[in-house]
Amino acid sequence: MKPDLSFEYALRARGYQTLAGIDEAGRGCWAGPVVAAAVVLAPIVYEQPDLLAMVNDSKQLSAAAREHVYTIIQTCAQGIGVGIVPAFLIDAYGILPATRLAMTLAVLSLPCAVDALLIDAERLSNLSLPQESLARGDARSLSIAAASIIAKVTRDRLMQTADLCYPQYGFALHKGYGTAAHQRALRQHGPSPIHRQTFQPVLEALHPLENP
Repeated sequence: MKPDLSFEYALRARGYQTLAGIDEAGRGCWAGPVVAAAVVLAPIVYEQPDLLAMVNDSKQLSAAAREHVYTIIQTCAQGIGVGIVPAFLIDAYGILPATRLAMTLAVLSLPCAVDALLIDAERLSNLSLPQESLARGDARSLSIAAASIIAKVTRDRLMQTADLCYPQYGFALHKGYGTAAHQRALRQHGPSPIHRQTFQPVLEALHPLENP
């Protein structure tokens, strides 16, 4: 199943004309920020959905394909907003509130006003806009799928930059996810300043004597 505009068409039929799809990347990582994106598709996409025929759930695309589709989305979007919440705020507030904060920041950074939101499996109670929360929304809604790609590519680029500062962790390869190589680096070097120190594998690296 590939994402389409069914949910968007239904909302537009109810009078909501400018819609933002919202998704995040990096929720389960051990290091780095959680990044959310909000994407408002341009009116021409509703007339010619095939313009975004390559758009899919970001997890279904290779890194090279995501980079290519990222550029296509930029040309077919009326507006794109990005929200970034760093590791120290994830530690302070928890990953779910941090994710919702990133999503809220993404909506607030859009260059255009929106009438309603399509969100991947979340609700943003601090925004008074009409919202539809879709389980597996990145596989069902074209707007959410586009947002998933923007969020993923943005975050991957941030982690590639982080690799220049902390090359011993291999962030350019695993992007902060919990791979065996990442775990070995954590055990050898301890956490970096961008590690999420409340996440269990990082806690174990911080307190190795308590976790033999």
